[in-house]
Amino acid sequence: MLSFKAEILELIAKGAPLAEVMNRMCGFIEVRFRGVICSVLMVDRSGTLHPLAAPSLPDAYSRSLTNLAIGPNAGSCGTAAYTGKPVEVTDIATDYRWAPYPAFQAATQSLGFKACWSSPLVDTSGIVLATFALYFDEARGPTAEERDAVTVCLHLCDLAFARHQRVIERERRANTDALTTLPNQGSFARALAHLKCNDPGAWALLLIDLDNLKVVNDTFGHAVGDKLLQDVASRLARFALPDSAFRVGGDEFAVLIKDPERLRELAGTASAVAQMLAVPVEYEHFSLVPEATMGGAVVSGNECGPDAVRRNADLALYHAKETHRGGFVRYWPGIDTRMVARLSSIESVDVALREGRIDAWYQPIVRLADHRIVGLEALCRMTTVTGEVVPASTFAEATSDARVASVLTHHMLAAVCDDMRNWRDLGIDFGRMGVNVTAVDLRGGRLAAALDDIFVEEELRNRLVLEVTENVYIGDHDRTVIRAIGALKERGVGIALDDFGTGYASLTHLLDFPVDFIKIDRSFTARLPDDAVSETIIAGLVAIARKIGAAVTAEGVETTAQADVLKQLGCGYGQGFYFAKGVDRAETVRLLMRHAAANQHAIPLANSSVPASCAVETRSAPSRRTRA
Repeated sequence: MLSFKAEILELIAKGAPLAEVMNRMCGFIEVRFRGVICSVLMVDRSGTLHPLAAPSLPDAYSRSLTNLAIGPNAGSCGTAAYTGKPVEVTDIATDYRWAPYPAFQAATQSLGFKACWSSPLVDTSGIVLATFALYFDEARGPTAEERDAVTVCLHLCDLAFARHQRVIERERRANTDALTTLPNQGSFARALAHLKCNDPGAWALLLIDLDNLKVVNDTFGHAVGDKLLQDVASRLARFALPDSAFRVGGDEFAVLIKDPERLRELAGTASAVAQMLAVPVEYEHFSLVPEATMGGAVVSGNECGPDAVRRNADLALYHAKETHRGGFVRYWPGIDTRMVARLSSIESVDVALREGRIDAWYQPIVRLADHRIVGLEALCRMTTVTGEVVPASTFAEATSDARVASVLTHHMLAAVCDDMRNWRDLGIDFGRMGVNVTAVDLRGGRLAAALDDIFVEEELRNRLVLEVTENVYIGDHDRTVIRAIGALKERGVGIALDDFGTGYASLTHLLDFPVDFIKIDRSFTARLPDDAVSETIIAGLVAIARKIGAAVTAEGVETTAQADVLKQLGCGYGQGFYFAKGVDRAETVRLLMRHAAANQHAIPLANSSVPASCAVETRSAPSRRTRA
């Protein structure tokens, strides 16, 4: 054994090719132990095997192992490389780890091999560099002497590979992202190319897009942005083990998942990634929290190749970025059809805005005690190219786009402000006026500036109510929405909580949400007057609203009986078809003037308790029901 060590060390010191060193070691094992054949396979960073040394194996058999993907059930060597632990297969013909590869089982049997023991060569960072395998002509495991010999060989392999690393550095750089040291786009493409798609659920792709890299670069400089990328890459590399992580674009990463537990619940895996990234990156004088949107796809067995799975994951990521930024979307059949419909809706809204076919209609809010109008709710309407006026639900898909949402909100604010100014100048009393805003508006940081630009007059701004549905701020861990609303309230704008009672943990929102008005969702109103449970809930909400100083409006009032019960329950205001439908600008003027003439007395506009709680219907999420 000493002379063998000396011989190998001399080869390493002289810079002999790695394959030559490994072949010498294999030859030593095969001479020393009868009925044993030795093989060494390299493992590249993309997770595929490459024959390095096998002096007694047929060339055809060795070549067949080239680019074989490692995995939890990938024969002896593929499994050892994936788990980083030795794998003893005492019967190749029956072992479950060889079952996915019947051709290899047949080949080993034809060569007279019945068992295989594979040991991984693992570097100090935990990365598997190679496997050192012994094939036996008997159905057995390794003997104590064979274990000792392999231990010596693994140590010598470690020295040889360390020397070899300097030789292959140039090749490594070609396959590695220089900034993050993760495998690059080329490595990712090669890893994908060798995956099979005939086993449903065998592997998956998780694509991760950093949302705040541009903001970090613009705010703190590219050096900080690079540090953010490096930290994210390091976290992903550790998280991915024993799977592989890649940097596939400027701010995009990919994780190739084969681990069975992670595959069983891809959404849970994405959630774990999000939690891992949520830990702040600490800098000298500040900290940053990486923000990411993810899309994933699992091989279904119906794809024509791995590139189709990549395309599916890309579609899911795109859908997540457009509709669920900061979250995760898993590909489902039909997602591309949904996206085509959404893009068509976006185009329709864009054209309608350019052609002036989107405008504000209005529906009155009335005081239940005397049925007097105390304000208006703005409703967004689109006129089609054929002249038909359609509600917001027909183009709700478009409002999930951040750009469209922002442009549409600005357009509606401007239209409503013009109407408010004109009506005031004409002496037409309209109470308070409101516009619904989305999470995009509140988190984008531009809404306050837009209000300053559009609502220049303080008198008009003080009559404005911005309505926010509960789904706008549910789960907002960084409290961005709360801060944005605080900035708006400082400008004298009222805040209304719309569709109250439909969101998760509704009552808890009142602890943090600085609300002036609460609008009870129409689903409660619709059950009146015959549902005692709804009556109890409404009475409770009215009591809570009084405690926090908020006015209450019931939505969807359609009958006299509903209006009477709501008034008895202490609800101050109502809205719905029972009082009036939404009408265009001209009809709204006539309605307000008829109302003023009938009542003779002006509405006290300065009274802060008047809740003309209003919403721009188009700003709702796609699932929100449509107002007439």
